[in-house]
Amino acid sequence: MRLDALDGLRTLGHRLPRPAPPCHLRTREQIEEEVGVIETHPAQHEAFGPDRRVHGSYPTRVTDELAERLRAAGCVFAEDEANALRAAFSGEALETAVARRIEGSPLEQVLGFAAIGDVRVDLGPGVFVPRARATAIAEIAAARRPDARIVVDLGCGAGTLAAILATRLAARIIGTEVDPVAMSSARRTARRYGFEVAEGSWWSPLPSSSRGRIDLAVAYLPHVPTGQLHRIHADFRAHEPEVSVDGGPDGLDPWRAVAHEAASWLAPGGLFVTLIAPEQRTEARRIGEDAGLDVEYEESDDDLVLLAHRPGDR
Repeated sequence: MRLDALDGLRTLGHRLPRPAPPCHLRTREQIEEEVGVIETHPAQHEAFGPDRRVHGSYPTRVTDELAERLRAAGCVFAEDEANALRAAFSGEALETAVARRIEGSPLEQVLGFAAIGDVRVDLGPGVFVPRARATAIAEIAAARRPDARIVVDLGCGAGTLAAILATRLAARIIGTEVDPVAMSSARRTARRYGFEVAEGSWWSPLPSSSRGRIDLAVAYLPHVPTGQLHRIHADFRAHEPEVSVDGGPDGLDPWRAVAHEAASWLAPGGLFVTLIAPEQRTEARRIGEDAGLDVEYEESDDDLVLLAHRPGDR
């Protein structure tokens, strides 16, 4: 590993005319071009927040006072953000929204929604902002289990994976979420896409009748080691719950909790899909196998998609 996320943040700060301000964001390609990032780790996956290229498209580019204010605050895609804010707000509401953005609130929380892939999820203040890389979980899961009848999205947040899967599968889909703030957003997303939401941690709120019958489960599990949380961009640390990214000492505690009960909830041949960092591969496999699951991987850009199967015929 030649450069970690902290070094990248420092280098980017030096390259700017002043230290990186609150809403300074970069795409992965820009980071690699400017500071030569070759390899990644879990904190770097989260360090620069969501990839703005997939969070809505605003083709009319406006260079004006609003865009200049956003650019002066450090927003890289200032024209796109200005157009997005202008489309959602006007008058005093627009000024309030711009002030929140300049102060560092993630754009999606300011707008009240995130457009990711081909879905739009409700997003209130303090709710984890969906990451573009999470779409790989849903796409691979749907391709592997197109005939799934019962599907769950564990720790669904605003309901991103559940919403994507609802557009791909003719299945009963249930999202679970322990955070009541995120639950509110998930319920609004669920009304749009027709899935269910249950309040509680991981598998626990699911109906007992679904035990041993779940064909497909997905989750964007927190997987940043606690010691690396400081590497995540300050904007997101300040506006997202720490529990949504903190994976414990090695980043794999949430996977341990999910894997521990997975075999009892999945149907024979059932599949669980999540995302990990490449350096977590060996321990993540051991965790799954110790829980009675067969584990394989698919590569997705700089991440690994973990696929854990309950043994048995479908």
